[in-house]
Amino acid sequence: MKKITLFLFLLYSVFTFSQKTESYKLSKEQIAQRELNEIADFPIYRAFEYSDKGGVTNLILTENQKNISKKDTLNTKIQAICVMNDHGGFLEKWRINDLLEDYEPKETNIWFWTKYCSTKDIDGDGYIDPVIVYGTRTEYGEIRRVKIITIYNNKKYVIRAVECDLDYCRSFKKDANWNSLPQKIKLNIDQLLIKLRKEQNLLLKNG
Repeated sequence: MKKITLFLFLLYSVFTFSQKTESYKLSKEQIAQRELNEIADFPIYRAFEYSDKGGVTNLILTENQKNISKKDTLNTKIQAICVMNDHGGFLEKWRINDLLEDYEPKETNIWFWTKYCSTKDIDGDGYIDPVIVYGTRTEYGEIRRVKIITIYNNKKYVIRAVECDLDYCRSFKKDANWNSLPQKIKLNIDQLLIKLRKEQNLLLKNG
């Protein structure tokens, strides 16, 4: 009986260890050591490294910093790239590209909202489920577009929102595949939406 109990304990310990995930932000020195600047088209604004059942992965968030002033840094393009080290090179898992839209009022900045981005195992399956949040601002200083992109099994599940004072130009849409996400992840994003509405004074709704 003791042997069976010990075996079950060891099995549980191995299983628990295999499910462990870790994630942390990289410093400028760590970014340079990993040569992540080589894969970036734009300056790296933030970089993460995380480990899960799939291995060790790096995620970089880059912004092109088109106009830099004492007051602010304005971007016209952004890019997120997720890679794994592969025999001295990089194996790309996925990427996100976006840029300012030609619209009235004019969009003047697009940037990552790192306060709301996350790299954690939301549903507890042993794999990190990155959530990328970014938005745009108009020439009048108002937030226009907001995107929330959840990566699950290397597939993107996107929420696209457009803020507007008038009902007809306001929108909030989830990808058609959204309901195929695990319930824990959907609930997590619902909580994130509540937080964004409260802290950024956003409507995030249709009409």
